[in-house]
Amino acid sequence: MVNLTHTLSTLITANHILDYHGICDAFGHISVRNPLNNNTFYLSGYLAPGLVSSPADLIEYYVANGSAVDPNAGRGYVERYIHSEILKRFPEQNCVIHAHAEAIVPYTITTVKTQSAYHMAGFLGQQVPNYDIKDYYNDTQTHDMLVRNSPLGAALGELFHSPSNTTNTTSIDHPLVLMRGHGFTTVDSSIETAVYRAFYAQANARIQTTAIGLASAFGSQGTIDYLSEREQLDTSVWNQALWDKPWLLWVRQVERSPVYDNSLGPLVTNTSGATGT
Repeated sequence: MVNLTHTLSTLITANHILDYHGICDAFGHISVRNPLNNNTFYLSGYLAPGLVSSPADLIEYYVANGSAVDPNAGRGYVERYIHSEILKRFPEQNCVIHAHAEAIVPYTITTVKTQSAYHMAGFLGQQVPNYDIKDYYNDTQTHDMLVRNSPLGAALGELFHSPSNTTNTTSIDHPLVLMRGHGFTTVDSSIETAVYRAFYAQANARIQTTAIGLASAFGSQGTIDYLSEREQLDTSVWNQALWDKPWLLWVRQVERSPVYDNSLGPLVTNTSGATGT
């Protein structure tokens, strides 16, 4: 039986983990679909992820249009449409993370393609789409790089699905999408596995950047041997089943830090499967 309190506690802790590891700073956000109502989702109000501490800091939104269930809920994130449109486009996905991780941003503004540099990031696959918001603005909109409305969010959401996949039109073919001059967004079926992807996407960017610099020091003799397509697939499948190993560590780190507070109490994780998210 799904426990909403546990889901919200997990969401609060996930905010802390994203802050602790520098994936989100004062900006960036993570959402989860309401396990008791597929038509709504929870997202922090206007608050830095590291400061989210109780259900009172969360706002429940409608998936259909990104509006607050409670009109008096207070100030929320402008970019909630990232979450509403992706959750609407992909009904089997439950968690969306948007972040400005500095290690990843350079790959959004150069022609250097993000590739799987080590086995922990095999999930990136052969192609990582790059959402260029200038292709979707109209002349009357503020060109501030923010996903401020449903059409901009829907355009981002479409990049998670490959047009060549006509068999399953609601499948996630690209689990992570870059955003030019902005950051990235990733999605998964649970909070824990989405956080896993965000963490190792950032780690992969650091490793790839280091490898590029090292290879360039050797001129024409410097090469990089990225993971093959088969290696990406096999490592992705294997690592996806081991999300609990890093998750338990990350939970312990933030629960013992004096910086973070979760009013719903310590998070007890069932390592045999997802925790109700």
